[in-house]
Amino acid sequence: MKKIIQFLIIVFAFNINAKIEVLDRVAVIVDDGVIMESQIKNTILDIQRRYEDQNIPMPPMEILLDQITEKLIVEELQLQLADRAGVKISDAELNVTLDRLASNNNMSLEEFIAFIENDGGSYEQLREDMRREMRIQRVQRGRVDSSIDITEKEFEAFLATDETLAALEPELLVRQILVKDKSTAQMIIENVKNNEDFGELAQQYSLSSNASSGGLMAWRKTVDMPELFEKALEKKAIGFISEPLESGSGFHILKLEDKRGEFVQFEDQWQSRHILLMPSAIRTVEETRQQLSDIRDRVLNGEDFGDLASEFSEDPGSAKQGGDLGWLGKGVLAPEFEETMLNSEIGEISEVFETQFGFHFLEVLGKRNHELTDELISNRAYQILYASKFDVELENTLRTMRAEAFVEFKDLD
Repeated sequence: MKKIIQFLIIVFAFNINAKIEVLDRVAVIVDDGVIMESQIKNTILDIQRRYEDQNIPMPPMEILLDQITEKLIVEELQLQLADRAGVKISDAELNVTLDRLASNNNMSLEEFIAFIENDGGSYEQLREDMRREMRIQRVQRGRVDSSIDITEKEFEAFLATDETLAALEPELLVRQILVKDKSTAQMIIENVKNNEDFGELAQQYSLSSNASSGGLMAWRKTVDMPELFEKALEKKAIGFISEPLESGSGFHILKLEDKRGEFVQFEDQWQSRHILLMPSAIRTVEETRQQLSDIRDRVLNGEDFGDLASEFSEDPGSAKQGGDLGWLGKGVLAPEFEETMLNSEIGEISEVFETQFGFHFLEVLGKRNHELTDELISNRAYQILYASKFDVELENTLRTMRAEAFVEFKDLD
């Protein structure tokens, strides 16, 4: 019986060994890591599929192979750097990214997964590819961010270029009144200040060809206007009325009627101040509430809110400003704070209320509808300038990494 069992074991082992095939091989050694032959082949197949989908001719295979191999080498170097730096992407972070990717394609995550798999792909492989790409991006930012320096002067010069203005700035709807002498222009400005209608004054006094339409000019960006108008209207708010602007034709008065464009946005904002006290090991919740109520009574009895905030408030960000939080829109403050602020009249001292930070009372100092256009344009311009510098610095960094790396190509023939 033992002989039969030993024979079966030998036969079984032989059959297993007979079926062993070389499934993968090391193609390139890169410092402490390797690139497998399957990685190169799978990347080639993926690229071939893309060329076929777009119905465009592929480059010669020899050139494509070199490009793919170099790309994988540089990626492997960055992943090794990520390993050494302990860079990880959690499942939660990955899920958020994939949810966003699905949303950008107007799909739910379930629809996105079905689309990937119906197209012959693997959702699990997509997750791993995305995780790999996110780790590489994090390494790139860590290596490159510190070497990018954008001075205020450089940024202002970039923001003032015709190319930037043409791409980012909004179109303006402007009215103008043209008169021959400055005294008439000053008289018209006084009438406007006395709430007379600008359009009617244009019809009555303007010498311009658009007088009959109330001085209305066509929508255009300031970069497309005469320099005199461009400088006068730069970063001005809707409703702005210019001083008399002298040209060869006479004196112009401009009114900025409206704006339109991607970055034209307005936001309701509130300016408020508050006093915060937080419960602690030496002050119970009820003691904290009572102490703050006493401070509130002192405000109601005429003591200065700002002075009491500077003395008692435990909000380090606002105490030195007399409790003033500055102008803020919705969605910035704690929900309980925002609700109290929205329901308070200007100058009213609220009741004591609680948030996650402790106990507060507040006073709304003002409310406004604030234009965000210039801020949004500046942010976008900074992103564009930063991205252009990032690309240059990244290219230099990756070239240096590749030049300093140990790379050995294996003969797979």
